[in-house]
Amino acid sequence: MKLLILYFSSTGITKKIAKVIGDAFTKTGCQVTMSDITSFADRQRIFDLKPYHAVVFGTPINSWRAPRAVREWIRTLNGQGKKCSTFFTYGGFAVHPTHYSTKQLLENQNFIVVSSSEFLGFHTFNLGGWKAMEGRPDESDFKVATEYAQITYKRFIGEDNTILAKTNYTEEQLDSMESSGFNMLTQLPTRGGESCGMCLVCEESCPSGAMNAESGEVDREKCIACLDCVANCPENVLKIDYISNSWSFRAEMEKITGESMKGQKNKIYL
Repeated sequence: MKLLILYFSSTGITKKIAKVIGDAFTKTGCQVTMSDITSFADRQRIFDLKPYHAVVFGTPINSWRAPRAVREWIRTLNGQGKKCSTFFTYGGFAVHPTHYSTKQLLENQNFIVVSSSEFLGFHTFNLGGWKAMEGRPDESDFKVATEYAQITYKRFIGEDNTILAKTNYTEEQLDSMESSGFNMLTQLPTRGGESCGMCLVCEESCPSGAMNAESGEVDREKCIACLDCVANCPENVLKIDYISNSWSFRAEMEKITGESMKGQKNKIYL
């Protein structure tokens, strides 16, 4: 079986899980191709799905959904009736609509979604002072990722013909959640007038084409607040506002602490 794993990983967390999943599928005898779709340029390539028997999509969760840049890109694909599966990484808060909204999106593009999973990882906003899922993913997460691949393989080859269920969330409800998530960042990534070596990493890797390396500022309309530019700036000159206060507010609202979050479990959706 030839398998394509497509992953979006702005801070490297999803990439780590994707590699474990890819290794697990390889051990079943699959020929696995890994493809990074994080940067805007990556998603401009033409993806020929004909050689592959199945596809796995991996992304972080951004306000209950896959990032907007990924959703827009998926709408350009033709699934050709192929089986696929999804996996998501997240920083410890509610995620359930993500699996099913992405399933609906993929089904609209003629994919058959057979399974999904979610894995805990360092929250993107930790770069601004949050303390959600520090130190994750770890070996416990990788173990579940391996199990997910083994179960999904059986569905890909037809040993198990079950497919993923549906949800009742509307796109309007999810749009509202996405907007509120962005509002937590009062200052999007900026160089703040500091000079840099102009390596252009921030601009070239930006998933939505929002970063202007020369000005050191992002286009607010295009930015999806993934913080790829902040996480990967080799000179650490790109910053966001320090949002530790919003962490305290969110933790109180969810009745949770950074330490208690560590007891949460990864999930496989079948």
